Amino acid sequence: MLSAEVAPYAKVGGLADVAGSLPLALAAMGHEVVVAMPRYGSIDPTRFALTPPTRTTPVTLAGVTHPFGFYETTMGTEMPSSVARPRPRLILADNAALFGAPQVYGLPNEHERFFFFCRAALQWCTDTRWQPDIVHCHDWHTAMAAHYLRYTLAWDQFWASTRTVFTIHNLAYQGTFGGDYLYGLADVKGTLMLPVEYARFGGAANPMARGIIESDAVTTVSPTYRNEVLTPALGEGMEETLRARGDRFVGILNGIDTEVWNPAHDGHLAQTYTVADRAGKAADKLALQREAGLEIAAHVPLIGIVARFAGQKGFDLVAQVLPELVRLDMQIVVLGTGDPAIEAVFREMAQAHPQRVAAFLTFDAILSERIYAGADMFLMPSRFEPCGLGQMIAMRYGTIPIVRRTGGLADTVPEYDAETRTGTGFVFEAYDPFACYAAITRALDTYRDATAWDTLITRAMQRDASWAASAQKYIEVYRSTGTGRHNLAV
Repeated sequence: MLSAEVAPYAKVGGLADVAGSLPLALAAMGHEVVVAMPRYGSIDPTRFALTPPTRTTPVTLAGVTHPFGFYETTMGTEMPSSVARPRPRLILADNAALFGAPQVYGLPNEHERFFFFCRAALQWCTDTRWQPDIVHCHDWHTAMAAHYLRYTLAWDQFWASTRTVFTIHNLAYQGTFGGDYLYGLADVKGTLMLPVEYARFGGAANPMARGIIESDAVTTVSPTYRNEVLTPALGEGMEETLRARGDRFVGILNGIDTEVWNPAHDGHLAQTYTVADRAGKAADKLALQREAGLEIAAHVPLIGIVARFAGQKGFDLVAQVLPELVRLDMQIVVLGTGDPAIEAVFREMAQAHPQRVAAFLTFDAILSERIYAGADMFLMPSRFEPCGLGQMIAMRYGTIPIVRRTGGLADTVPEYDAETRTGTGFVFEAYDPFACYAAITRALDTYRDATAWDTLITRAMQRDASWAASAQKYIEVYRSTGTGRHNLAV
């Protein structure tokens, strides 16, 4: 697998969690998996016990050469686990000029960095004679690997049996670029321009489009999102291109690593707990209230938010209803960064209502675990959400999600029904602040029924969010490409 980010080595969003956990599930099923990512300046080789490079591999694109070394390690050994299991290999492409900065994204030479990374990762395979059946590319940053295999390296018999799979994690980020230098780096000649690049992007090259068209199979991260991106509303100009792939475009729901996300073994909690003995969850709630400076009150419902404040995440809805929410008998703990306007709303509300609202406007992975465990409810009001992992992690910790019905949220959170006492959360349909507010108040009303809430927690914690079923679906996609062996370069 090629990915720009892999947890826990470098993480910006959910892509890192998937690239860090899907390979573990595939390896546990008996497949040989190698994961490739860049070695950013923020990745400490000592912390992760990385074996230093033993050779230098020069990679040339458009007349420019960059030398790469490859750090290596075995994935997952840095995380405590109660289960012994096979582990994938991780290779980290090292080049100080391209990846010496700590940032994963946002640098001026972003396309140059990732195009070179794709070629370097493929070169590692040929240099080491590790011949993959599948090269699995994640999002636009690695899509050009499929292009290189289909065109630039088509002459090389080493790759004759290799197939490519491309996974879309968020169609909104496509990596469109122009300019002679970048065209050269991508080895995109005029005769290879795609019709969609002319028709929808004014002649600019689009890695996302190339991943979709030039891969043997395409997946995205939930069945509902797969259907949504076939429409103009969420297709981001790519809906016709995706429709053309027919049944070669599949929606596979993400999972989570249930060994990592496990309240029974989470060492960052005030007290661990299980579905059978949840006394620790009550202790974690009081600890979170104390840490956040809120009123220490076991009976007051506590809503947790862990998010990037990006446009897709729906916190403009929350900002509109927050003045009404603080008048209710409830508390909110927020952890996140992003849109300065949304940050300002939470900051001001926390200052005005310190017993009701706590705002941690930063990224803190350990605090996020304490919020998942200590909150009673977890709010994800997304405008669109390809899959979402937060709602699955929350349920794993017995924290009930409040979500908008879109993408993976629709696939993972059925609405609670008071009569039948089925469902695992509270769902609203319209992208509207009043609909969001109504879902929150339904959750608060249900919370007051201790028996119903206890049953809801049990059902949420028992939901299977592991990768087992989804990893098997990826295997089916890999096999459908026509390859017959079982070593997977993911």
